[in-house]
Amino acid sequence: MVSPHDRARPPTSPPSAVGDWPAQATDAIVNVVDQVRDKTTGPILTAARALVFGVMVVLLACVVLVLLLIAALRLLNEVLPTVWMTYLVVGAVLTIVGALVFRKRHAPPDL
Repeated sequence: MVSPHDRARPPTSPPSAVGDWPAQATDAIVNVVDQVRDKTTGPILTAARALVFGVMVVLLACVVLVLLLIAALRLLNEVLPTVWMTYLVVGAVLTIVGALVFRKRHAPPDL
C-alpha cells in the first residue's frame, strides 16, 4: 500500500510573466543603477587615485631634491678648502640653471 508521503508531488508551474512584474521591475532598476554607477564612480575613482598618487610623487620628489642639495653642500664643504668656495660653486651652478630655464620661457601674450 502506498502512503500519501510516498507519492511524488506534482511539478509546480513556473511563475507567470504577468505575476512576476515586481521582480522584473526590481531587476530593471538594479541594472540601471549599476550602469550609472559604473559610468560615474569608476572614472571619478580613477581620477582621485591619480590625483593622490601624483601629489605623493611631487611631495616625495621635493623631499629627495632637498636631501640631495644638502648632501651636495656637505660634500662640497668637505672637498673645498673654505666654506665660501662651496657657496660660490653652488651659487654659480644654480645661476646657470636659472639662466637656462629663463631662456626656455615663452613671452607673455599681448593683451
